Amino acid sequence: MKEFSYEEIEAATGGFAAKNLVGKGSHGSVYKARLRGGGSRTAVVAVKRPSHAQGVAKLANEIAVLSAAPRHPGVVAFVGVVARPAPSAAHEGVKRVVAAPPAPPLLVMEYVPNGSLHDLLHRAPRPPPWPRRVEIALDVARAVQALHAAAPRVIIHRDVKSANVLLGRDGRARLADFSLAVRVAATAHSKEEEYGDEGSAGPAPAGTIGYLDPCYTEPGRLGPESDVFSFGVVLLELVSGRKVMDVNACPSSIVAWAAPLIAAGRAREVLDARVAQPPTARAEGAVARVLALAARCVSESVERRPAMAEAVSELHGALESAGWRRRRRGAVERACRRVASWGQRVRWSKRVRATKVECTEHSDSGVALDREGSPCALPSHPNNDTSGGALK
Repeated sequence: MKEFSYEEIEAATGGFAAKNLVGKGSHGSVYKARLRGGGSRTAVVAVKRPSHAQGVAKLANEIAVLSAAPRHPGVVAFVGVVARPAPSAAHEGVKRVVAAPPAPPLLVMEYVPNGSLHDLLHRAPRPPPWPRRVEIALDVARAVQALHAAAPRVIIHRDVKSANVLLGRDGRARLADFSLAVRVAATAHSKEEEYGDEGSAGPAPAGTIGYLDPCYTEPGRLGPESDVFSFGVVLLELVSGRKVMDVNACPSSIVAWAAPLIAAGRAREVLDARVAQPPTARAEGAVARVLALAARCVSESVERRPAMAEAVSELHGALESAGWRRRRRGAVERACRRVASWGQRVRWSKRVRATKVECTEHSDSGVALDREGSPCALPSHPNNDTSGGALK
C-alpha cells in the first residue's frame, strides 16, 4: 500500500472534478482517478473522500479495516492512502499567522468499472441469467468467508448488500464499502468480551434497513451471523429481482414476503418473472438450493444460520449440479486482471501498514456508498426458518 501526496491525488482526479465523480453517499464521495506510473503507464483507481466530520471517522475506520483485511479477489483491493495531506494553496501565504485546517484523509482503492449488483438487478435493461446470479452469489460468499476467517481478529462487514457488491471487468464480483466494518476477537460472543477498539460492549448496531439482522439490536449481539443474515437477503434479492424494501408491495420487506412462500413450498413464486424459468430439472434444483440456503441465512434463530464456509460449499455445489461452470476467459480475463490490479502491483518504495441503530438507505449509485438515511423502524420478521428442496 502506497502513501500518496495530496497533490498527486488532486491532480489524478482533475481537482476532484464533477466529471470524475462516480458516486456520492452519506459519508463521502468517490472519484475516478488516473495515476501515472513508470514511463507512460497509468492506473485507473477510485478515490474516496469524506464529506463531513463523521465521514472522516468512517473513512479512517475503513482504512484501518482494509489494511488488516486479507487480500482476496472478492474484496475490493486497497491501493493506498493520503494520510497527511498538504495544506491548500489558499493558506500558504498565511500559514505563519493562521494554521491551515487539515485536509481529510483519502482512500485509494481499486476502480471497479461495471457498477453494482443493485444496478444490475434493478436498473439494467436486461436482467442477468440464472448462472450469472449464482456465480455472483458465490463470489460474495467467498469474500465474506475470507473476512470471517481473518486472524487474529475476525472482520465483520455489517453492511453486506447489493449496492456494496461491485462488478469487475473480469466478470467477478467484489465486496466494497468497509466504513461500518469492525474487527472483533474470534471468541467474542458476549457483552463482557472485548470487541475491537469499541469497548467491552461492542459497537452500536449499524447497517441498512432491509438487510440489517433483526437479532442485532444491541452492541453485545454482534457476530458473524449478522453478516450471514445480510448475505441471505442478498440471495433473496438475486433470485427474485425484487427490491429489498418496496413501499409499494405488501409486505414491504423481501424477507417477510419470500420466507413464508419458501416455507409453504411455493418457491416458484419467488423467482424473478423477468427471466424464463430454469430450463432443466438440474437448473431448477440449483436455484432451489440457493433459495433454501437463503431461507436458512435469514432464519430468526441465529443458531440455525449456516457459517459462510457452508454457504460457499452449497453455492459451489449448486453451480456444479446444474452444469453452470464459470466460463474461462483465458488471456482476456488475465489481461483484465492485470490492468485492474496494476495499482497494487507496481513497485512503490514508500509503504504504510498499517442501544441506537444506525441505518442507511439503499444506494442508487454504482459504488459502495449510501445516501443519507433517516431513522426508521425495522420490518417485522416472520418465523422463516425452513429447509430447502425442489421448487414448487
